[in-house]
Amino acid sequence: MKSHTPVLAALLAAALLPAATACAGNRPLIVAHRGGTADYPENTLLAIRGALGNRAGAMWLSVQLSADGVPVLYRPQDLSALTETSGPVSQYTAAQLAGFNAGYQFRDPDPNAAVPYPYRARPQPLPSLDAALQLIGGRVPVMLDLKTAPDQRVVDAVAQVLERRQAWRNTQFYSTEAGFDAMLARHPKARRFETRDATRGRLLQVALEQRCEPPPAPVWTAFELRRRLEVSETFTLGQGVTDLAAASLWTPQAVACFRERSAAVGILVIGVNSSDDYRRAAMLGADAVLVDSPAAARQWTLPPRRP
Repeated sequence: MKSHTPVLAALLAAALLPAATACAGNRPLIVAHRGGTADYPENTLLAIRGALGNRAGAMWLSVQLSADGVPVLYRPQDLSALTETSGPVSQYTAAQLAGFNAGYQFRDPDPNAAVPYPYRARPQPLPSLDAALQLIGGRVPVMLDLKTAPDQRVVDAVAQVLERRQAWRNTQFYSTEAGFDAMLARHPKARRFETRDATRGRLLQVALEQRCEPPPAPVWTAFELRRRLEVSETFTLGQGVTDLAAASLWTPQAVACFRERSAAVGILVIGVNSSDDYRRAAMLGADAVLVDSPAAARQWTLPPRRP
């Protein structure tokens, strides 16, 4: 496969617009999911350093707001999921959060490891967004996943950090909550993914109705390579439901639809965690893939060995 990753990375850094891709001819950009959640404690400075060292082309980070209005990196609803304490992030100040160990629950992927929880002895504090951007230093694009209910205070606080770090052009916003879209629109410099609801709707229209409504360009879109879905049919006397354990909505037809009007529609495929899935995303013509292990993904993008 031919690589256009340097070109795409440059475009991402400059304006976060995708390059045109040729099916079976591109190498999708590797985006480190939460900094590389399979390699290191997620959303920590250690994970970010590791992802950069493993040549990730972009960083996907989860953002919440502390009690004193500071954007910090953390994903779950409760601190007990990853740290030694409990309660929501919004219950603590940024200084308090920095004292918690975001690696406390991180288990060594090796089942035979002598120390199953290696970071209990090497605490990894919850970092602020500001510290993360300082570490990244504009070397790769950043995709911020807003992990709270829609709240203008979150958007405004993140905007202040981006303004201070002059990081607007290097940053893209994503959220599963469509309510954030209008809030982000109040900041003219904010670049944001198409809402997940809109992307899902377009994919389903292609799959179920053979109808194409391309997104407006330029914009980035994102959805899983495989996603559990339920299809519900309503009858006069009841309802029938079909459970699809691993629906694949990204198809050649869907990609062609999304790019029908313009090549400036970025496609990021979520949940790519094997070389086979990476190749599949490349064959589809994806611009980028969201991976849990940049360390593993580094091997997928190496040029093929010569005989």
